[in-house]
Amino acid sequence: MSSKTYLIYGISKGLGKAFTQLLPSANDQIYGISRTKPTYLEDQVNLTWVPADLSKPMEALNEIKSKIGERKIDYLIYNVGIWEQTAFSDDYNFQESKPEEMLTMVNTNVSSCLLALQSFIENLKLSENGKVIIIGSTWGLDHHNGKEVAFSATKFAVRGIVHALRENLREHQIGVSVLNLGFLEDMSVKDDLLKSEQVESDGIPVQDVIHAVKFILSTSNASCVKEINMPAMQDVNM
Repeated sequence: MSSKTYLIYGISKGLGKAFTQLLPSANDQIYGISRTKPTYLEDQVNLTWVPADLSKPMEALNEIKSKIGERKIDYLIYNVGIWEQTAFSDDYNFQESKPEEMLTMVNTNVSSCLLALQSFIENLKLSENGKVIIIGSTWGLDHHNGKEVAFSATKFAVRGIVHALRENLREHQIGVSVLNLGFLEDMSVKDDLLKSEQVESDGIPVQDVIHAVKFILSTSNASCVKEINMPAMQDVNM
């Protein structure tokens, strides 16, 4: 099997770390984007870390593009999603959301995503079966029960990006998918993300998300996985 090149955003912790450790094989090349240096960097020999602050879209794009250059990208995974400081709690109040906080969310969740997708289309065309996967949220689905206005707005925007981009890339047979996730298990308490045991949590096990992404990556360019919605079983948001 020929080696693949991954471009993964948000690799410093959580789901991005899991993607980096659990998706590629040993002979694949990974370019990982995060503002904070991953603690596991020295253990991941096939990982090239690219530091970038996605709240500053143009600066981040220039930094990432300078590292990637004209290299082939097989799989681009945009795993980015920041939210309000008081989100998902009883303390959340939209009227008290700071304008600076909301603009940072838009730049990080949406603007940097748009610029990255536009910038790396030529790299994706070099792949025989290029895939783009955007990690969305159930907060971007119709009729959700969440109150977080700015976060929800960015995740609705992400879905719009995915569905329109798919039409732009159809002629190149590049698949574009969005994976809308609900609450995840607390990965910070897992001793080893490489192990599949489930922690005591009502959230989605990380292995379930990995299986969903592997399914998308396993499909040929003759089909297209448009959207997968994955709330937790106990998630009352949907």
